[in-house]
Amino acid sequence: MKVNGPNHTNVNPYQQQIQKKQTSHKSTTRQEDQLQISNKAKEMQAKDSRQAYVKEIQQQIETGEYKVNVKETARKILNFWK
Repeated sequence: MKVNGPNHTNVNPYQQQIQKKQTSHKSTTRQEDQLQISNKAKEMQAKDSRQAYVKEIQQQIETGEYKVNVKETARKILNFWK
């Protein structure tokens, strides 16, 4: 059941929001996305030991020699959820 008061008009309650969006889109310029990498992250990327480790694992996976230590993996999962 819908009850309308005596002063009912067809007014969109969101009309002001729509108008604000329309005027703000016209007046502002679009900003491009930016990516900022912290100095710590840059240092981590620069470490040759990490890159060598990743390449070693990639080679093991490609040759089929990579073996997952299931006990260590399970232990880390349980520690994460504790």
